Amino acid sequence: MGYKSLLVHLDLGRSNTNLLSFASELAERFDARVIGITACAPPVMAYADVGVDGETFELERNQIEDEIGSAESEFRAAFRDRKTHVEWRSAEDDADLVRYVSRQARNADLLVTAVAQGDIFDGTRAMHTGALVMQIGRPVLLVPLAARTAKLDRLLVGWKDTRETRRAVADALPLMRGAEVTVVEVAAEGHMEAARRHLDDLVAWLMQHGVAAKSYPVASTGDDAADLHAAADRERCDVIVAGAYGHSRVREWMLGGVTKDLLMSPRRCSLVSH
Repeated sequence: MGYKSLLVHLDLGRSNTNLLSFASELAERFDARVIGITACAPPVMAYADVGVDGETFELERNQIEDEIGSAESEFRAAFRDRKTHVEWRSAEDDADLVRYVSRQARNADLLVTAVAQGDIFDGTRAMHTGALVMQIGRPVLLVPLAARTAKLDRLLVGWKDTRETRRAVADALPLMRGAEVTVVEVAAEGHMEAARRHLDDLVAWLMQHGVAAKSYPVASTGDDAADLHAAADRERCDVIVAGAYGHSRVREWMLGGVTKDLLMSPRRCSLVSH
């Protein structure tokens, strides 16, 4: 079973050319339909505390409409010469951007979006990727801004014996089939043997699903994100698969963690699930 429906989130006010090229290749690989989506909160939500005059409000609304129109044109142009079935969905008056996009994911297998960028304080356009991952109930594939081609031939699974990671691995099965897969667990000294047992079980499970994988534990340096990226560099991996927010989201964003690094990393693609 593959990804038969992709939801591709476009940013407003900037080019999405690379992301759309990536998504187009991915859709062709899985013979999937593609739903383009973008959303913007009404200006009154962004400026409710400071107040704006009617003219400024109208100018902002017109700009939003223009940006949504440009995003739709960009989306349709990217798939004009493809046989892929495409749809477009947008909202310019939804105060909760994360909720809107999450609800539209009810008929999608995978959300494809660019690595977080832009002004997180822009109340009309910015969508908090971390909140989206928590709410969407679908795997999220985060694509670096510079990536134009869907090169996903080598995958690294960052294993942790948690609900979130188990879900991420199951969600990533379509990508794993036909790819070179490496499974690692970052473990502290004294827990390496237990990590090997975990990995042996996971490799056996993957084999039952037609995925051949190698595995090894990685000695922790105290920075799990850096340890995962180092392993991915060694294996020349194109994408890291991991569970998102095994700890509380607030703690990860305040103190740092693997999820925060993957959501913000420009290095390679990340497939995450919560």
